[in-house]
Amino acid sequence: MNVTSEKMPLWQQLQAVAEVLQAIRSGVSGTAAMAQVAPALRPGVQALLFHVLRSLGRAQELRHLLAKRAPPPPADALLCTALALAWHEQDAPYETFTLVNQTVEAAKKNAATRAQASFINACLRRFLRERDELVAATHKNPLAVWNHPKWWIELLKKDWPTQWQRILAANNQHAPMTLRVNTRRSTVSAYLQTLEQAGMAAVATGDSGVILAQPRPVFDLPGFAEGVVSVQDGAAQQATPLLLAGLHSEKALRVLDACAAPGGKTAHLLEYADCDVTALDVDAQRCVRITQTLDRLQLKATVLTADAAQVATWWDGQLFDAVLLDAPCSASGIVRRHPDIRWLRRETDIAQLALIQARLLKALWPVVKPGGRLLYCTCSVFKAEGQAQIQTFLARNTEATLLASPGHLMPFNGAKEDLVPDNSPSEHDGFYYALLEKRAA
Repeated sequence: MNVTSEKMPLWQQLQAVAEVLQAIRSGVSGTAAMAQVAPALRPGVQALLFHVLRSLGRAQELRHLLAKRAPPPPADALLCTALALAWHEQDAPYETFTLVNQTVEAAKKNAATRAQASFINACLRRFLRERDELVAATHKNPLAVWNHPKWWIELLKKDWPTQWQRILAANNQHAPMTLRVNTRRSTVSAYLQTLEQAGMAAVATGDSGVILAQPRPVFDLPGFAEGVVSVQDGAAQQATPLLLAGLHSEKALRVLDACAAPGGKTAHLLEYADCDVTALDVDAQRCVRITQTLDRLQLKATVLTADAAQVATWWDGQLFDAVLLDAPCSASGIVRRHPDIRWLRRETDIAQLALIQARLLKALWPVVKPGGRLLYCTCSVFKAEGQAQIQTFLARNTEATLLASPGHLMPFNGAKEDLVPDNSPSEHDGFYYALLEKRAA
């Protein structure tokens, strides 16, 4: 992936996509794998990669029909890359014959796949001859139809028997670019006018959000460098008003943002109200990102590198008016934006993450003052990380009251009739929110 030419042939892009796909299959996140791609290649490779990841289940089933025995990982990744891009002719980013020719060229020019070039060529030529029959043969396979692991599909069926298909379909859509307007610096209506003057179509969403008609590089956005706007999904923008609306104090609210990186919600807290915010993250590098976010927005918070569950290592003994716990989770609600997640997660991860979430809830509840609040949230649609987690917590903590809050938000298609009434439909990722209040003694 060390190509430096500005204009890259398609075979080089396909080669890079296959290398990133192989890295993801080995457990590397898409973000980390893409960071190894040469900058000149990166935009084209990411666009192709996202297409591949959204059709990878279909591609894997087609590869199985074409070759029962998987070739070595580099060749398999390249073959699946081509099949994912070419299986649906109307959606293919290039003519299918071009994709096939350039994939074979990529195989020939890479030492890791050169020995399998003839095999890849034979498979893809057969695919071109028998495409309709081969694709039809995969239609009954859920992995091919939904492009999610089987365990993921089954868990959604169990958790959401009437909505699982809508969730999976939403996960395969492109997510929009949503911005949060810094209401200390501007208003939604004023910023929409600014965007219109810059030739950027957009619509308002929520109290302080804007959805762009077309994604843009962040530094092309008017006022981004000056801290007027930030990139943040509409579901994530609900955290701050949920936690702080109607919460009063004679002095600045004392707020804890646990698991705070990269700092989007920390910044929103400070934009929304006069707060004394402590932001924690266990990773020092991620804490740097929090500080960078705050610097751009000209905001101040106390940023600490610490494990939020190890309270004795960071807490000064003063209770908090409000705690935001954006807990580590499966990220099953943000698959639209990060299509690699579905292929990285394992079924056993859910129970392990639920244990971490329970540990954090137990550790942080004592630092909430009587009459104060804790907002628990995850970017997950799995009930083990949301509804079930909070039901267990409430059963064990009788001084906790569940206030009106959205519960599970579904990606893209918003609320449905069987969810809590205050969960209104809109364009956003999948999330879970539970607002807890500690009753005064």
